[in-house]
Amino acid sequence: MTDTAVLVTRPAGQSLGLCQRLSAEGLRVVEQPMLTLQPLQPLPKGSHAAVLQLDSFQHIIFISANAVHFGFDAIGDYWPQLPVGIHWYAIGERTAALVGEQGMDVLSPGQEMTSEGLLRLPSLQSVSGEKVLIVRGKGGRQTLRDTLLERGANVSSLVCYRRSPPEISPEELAQQLSVESVAAVVLTSGEGLANFTRLRPPGETTNLTALTLVVPSARVAQEARELGWQQVLTARNASDDAMAETVLAWRDNKGMHA
Repeated sequence: MTDTAVLVTRPAGQSLGLCQRLSAEGLRVVEQPMLTLQPLQPLPKGSHAAVLQLDSFQHIIFISANAVHFGFDAIGDYWPQLPVGIHWYAIGERTAALVGEQGMDVLSPGQEMTSEGLLRLPSLQSVSGEKVLIVRGKGGRQTLRDTLLERGANVSSLVCYRRSPPEISPEELAQQLSVESVAAVVLTSGEGLANFTRLRPPGETTNLTALTLVVPSARVAQEARELGWQQVLTARNASDDAMAETVLAWRDNKGMHA
C-alpha cells in the first residue's frame, strides 16, 4: 500500500461509504471532519411558522442530505402524514434518495448537484406568486433563494441545523497531516474548504503547493485557488462516486499504486 494518505473531511457519520471505496482501491484513508452539525432547537420563529404551514407551499427544496435528516425531524413533529400536492426537490442523488424514502416523488438536477442545476429544472421556471420552502442549515449560499425571488416566488426557509468548525487546533491538524503523510484532501463544500484553510498554521505555505485538494464543483475550485491553494482537482459533483473517481485518477496519474 502507498505510504501516503488521503484525508476525507465529510461530517462525522457521513464518510463511511467514501472511505470504504477508497480503502478497497488500496489507498490509506484518514478521517477528519471539517464541519460539525447540530440541530437548531427550538427552531427559529420563521422556520417554526413554515413547518406549521407546510401544506401551503407548492415547492419544497432540500439542499443536502443534512437538510433531509434535520428537516424531517422537525416536520415529523407536526406532520405525521405529509401533505399532498407539493413538488419535492433535492440537490444531489443521495439527498433525492433520502427524500424518496419518505414516500415522495422527487425532482433533482441529476449530475449537476448544485443550486444552479436545480434552478434549470422546468418546474422552477415559472413560479411567480407560488410559495417555495427551502430546507437548509444556518448560513450558506443564497443563490437559490435570490434567483427564485427574482422569478417572483414567495420564498421561505426552514433553517433546521447549524454548521460549526471542527474542534481541532491548527497545530493538531498540522501534526495529523505530517504524521499520516497526507497527500490529498477531499473537501465536499465551500465551508469545509474555508475551515480547512483557516486551520492552516499562520505563516504555513508548504501545504499550499504540496497538498492536492479534491473539491466538488468549479465554484469551490475557484474559491480554493483564490485562497492560495495551487493543486486543485474538480470532481463531477459531491457524491461518493464522483469524489472517489477523481481521487483514483489523481492516484493513477501520480503512479501511487498499492
